Amino acid sequence: MSLIETPFDFSNTAAEVAAGIDLTDRRAVVTGGSSGIGVETARALAGAGAEVTLAVRDREAGARAAKDIAGTTGRAAPHVAELDLTDLASVRAFASSWVGPLHILVNNAGVMASPETYTANGWELQFATNHLGHFALATRLHPALAAVGDARIVVVSSKGHMTSPVVFDDLHFAFRPFDTWLAYGQSKTANVLFAVEATRRWAADGITANALMPGAIYTNLQRHTGGRGSGRVPAELIKSVEQGAATSTLLATSPLLDGVGGRYFADCRECETVDRRNPDLGGVARYALDPEAARRLWTVSERLVAA
Repeated sequence: MSLIETPFDFSNTAAEVAAGIDLTDRRAVVTGGSSGIGVETARALAGAGAEVTLAVRDREAGARAAKDIAGTTGRAAPHVAELDLTDLASVRAFASSWVGPLHILVNNAGVMASPETYTANGWELQFATNHLGHFALATRLHPALAAVGDARIVVVSSKGHMTSPVVFDDLHFAFRPFDTWLAYGQSKTANVLFAVEATRRWAADGITANALMPGAIYTNLQRHTGGRGSGRVPAELIKSVEQGAATSTLLATSPLLDGVGGRYFADCRECETVDRRNPDLGGVARYALDPEAARRLWTVSERLVAA
């Protein structure tokens, strides 16, 4: 199976990727859509004509983002709805309030390198936010996605998945010493595994899911790592937020991805599978695409979010 190439690369923006795409009469949800690459993904989708809903924790921030998107695109302002991915009641409320079909779900919200923190359910915060909350959201929105016939789920992962597989015997660091980067890594691996299994389970409903690495972008995500002044990433490898949203926008809109699912992309192209971590963390780890691990994670996640 050959890797998918596109006309776009590291340098392209979300608007450039969406140019010429017509999303009229299509509906999209973007989690974490009030800032960072989330708002730029939402802007590109709205600019192409989609009816966009920003699913956000802070409704005021969401309203400001929606107003800005309307002003820059000349389109109707996105809807704003409250969603806290660490609170299953909030996820249930959002999903139950959704009426009608859903064409594009962008699982964009996330946390990175947070201090050791656990939710009310006892879940490690990064795994809870980045994976379990989005898993609960997607599975509850499945009927709306299945109603479309060609729905897409876009899952924002990271090259950070290279730091850890999903450790099924200790998901929430009950026994291991807590390490924020290992916690982040397994949550991002979980994102890719979700895309693999969602595509396997839901392809018959016309639903495909793909995961991506957006690139190194300075946003609120870096609030625990020192941000722009940390020097962790060489300047030439830093993307603007508009560039960082390009791969998400590609997976949500490009006809090149029609019927394609269960894959991992970066810089607007599919990544090769690797069996050993390399210095730049390029490619996608084989364990992140492992169908057996994907099925196991789905079963575990179903049990957790049903509690």
